[in-house]
Amino acid sequence: MGDPIEPRRGPSRADRRTARRRLGPGLVFLVVGLTMIGGYATIFHALMAREGREYSWISAVYWAITTMTTLGYGDVTFESDAGRLFSLLVLLSGVVFLLVLLPFFVINYMVTPWLDMRHTARTPRKVSPQLRDHVILVGSNAVTQTFIARAERSGAPAVMVVEDPVEAGRLHDLGLQVVVGPLDSAYTYRNAGADRAKLIASTLSDTANTNVAFTVRQVSGEVPIAVTAEKWASVDVLGLAGADHVLQLGAELGTEMAGRVLGSTGQVHRIGSFGSTVIAEAAARGTSLVGRTLAEATAEISSRVRILAIMRKGRLRPLKPEQRITENTVLILAGEVEDLAVFDAAFLAGQQLEAPVVILGGGRVGRAASRALSEDGVPSMIVEQIPGRVEASTGAREGTASYQVVHGDAADQRVLREAGLQEASGVLVTPHDDDLNVYLTLYCRRLRPELQIVSRATYERNVATLYRAGADSVLSYATIGATDLWNHAGLSHRVLIAEGNELFLVPCPRVLVRRSVRNSEVHRRTGCHIVAVAGEDGTLSYDSESIPSGAVKLLLLGDRHAERIFRETYLPLARR
Repeated sequence: MGDPIEPRRGPSRADRRTARRRLGPGLVFLVVGLTMIGGYATIFHALMAREGREYSWISAVYWAITTMTTLGYGDVTFESDAGRLFSLLVLLSGVVFLLVLLPFFVINYMVTPWLDMRHTARTPRKVSPQLRDHVILVGSNAVTQTFIARAERSGAPAVMVVEDPVEAGRLHDLGLQVVVGPLDSAYTYRNAGADRAKLIASTLSDTANTNVAFTVRQVSGEVPIAVTAEKWASVDVLGLAGADHVLQLGAELGTEMAGRVLGSTGQVHRIGSFGSTVIAEAAARGTSLVGRTLAEATAEISSRVRILAIMRKGRLRPLKPEQRITENTVLILAGEVEDLAVFDAAFLAGQQLEAPVVILGGGRVGRAASRALSEDGVPSMIVEQIPGRVEASTGAREGTASYQVVHGDAADQRVLREAGLQEASGVLVTPHDDDLNVYLTLYCRRLRPELQIVSRATYERNVATLYRAGADSVLSYATIGATDLWNHAGLSHRVLIAEGNELFLVPCPRVLVRRSVRNSEVHRRTGCHIVAVAGEDGTLSYDSESIPSGAVKLLLLGDRHAERIFRETYLPLARR
């Protein structure tokens, strides 16, 4: 028996929005044209009456239209100079109006619909039946675009489901796999191969995500569904609708930003894991490691903790034995939980309490950061310009946080002084405005040059600017969301170190077997650092000086450009 025939549906929401967008200007032109004709007909009557002649209203409208369109049959004409000047005015205004009107109607109601129809006709509405174990992304936004770019680099199959045919055509022209169709139709997800997918991820509004999850469950009761949620109250509803994983981006970003606050005690902060191996970072500030070379620091570490990389101001530094550790160096570490505890005990800068962290902005991200800091026993001070916003937004569902609030403009030095900036161990810049975040980051850096600053970015293009402004670490919605969905899909695991730098696994190219793990040629050619080797069982090994023949994967550290170059340079060799 063949596939069921999809019932005929009315216009989609995207089609209705497009129709309304086109109809608006057309109605404006129509109203303006009718007003001009009515006004000219009225003046025509008055001028003809002054010349002692009478014409009907039909004749007046007839004269106005023929004059405006430059037809001018000559059967009705003025004899006075005033009438002839009026005729010239009507003629010129009619020419201008028609020069605007005709191209508008031709382009808006003939050419554009024809082009849209061609876009729609060539945009796929169904994936290949052979496609399976792919990720279906619903909607097009910063998170899904970051995920798609990552999938493109790693060769993982991903399909975008888009409702707007024009947007689908644009994405299709970029070389992406797209399925166009209504987001509330089970046939759309059936055509996208939802029953064969590895994961379906929707990053729309809470209400739209609920509809998507509920609709997908009509197609498959087993496919994993991951969605984003803006409100705490939506989590339970999304779960009832069929979502297996609900990601609260605001809370996740706030927690990640809090995790990047290294404080003043040199304590290790966990940022991710690969199996039983924990990836963490620690500030060298205040520890006995400051001033030592990397070789000396490695020799001093008695536990099995390994230094994977060292960073300053969000940038990787050469992992050479002679590289010196400074006050603003951040160590990227790897080890078992008990190994990291030994490292903490050996290098913790005394047993003093952490100084408070100043959080600029009391929105969802700022409040989540405050809760995460409280769980670690770190006090915080929130600076919020809108009185009552923070108190009204905290409650039992969101947990309790040990914080104080200062109301005022974060760009006011008096407000920052009241918030305790001079004694703070770090600053979190959390507003949803990149321009403001650059301003606040630069301002705080000038007030306290040694202070650790973690800033939020909305757009990727502003990440480098925030680092130049003085941020020690930058995180964004798009990268946090894409990384969470990527790992939840069960693809090659990734750990986000900072915006632009990630730890990720790749197949081990045979050409690199038995070569040094600290291969300077690989870094020189690609920009990637080889930091560990993974065996058949997925266990990471940091002890080998060279890559063994049994290595299955390599753990690399680098940005997206370095990853792309590595894959283009070495992975074609790995597939031979």
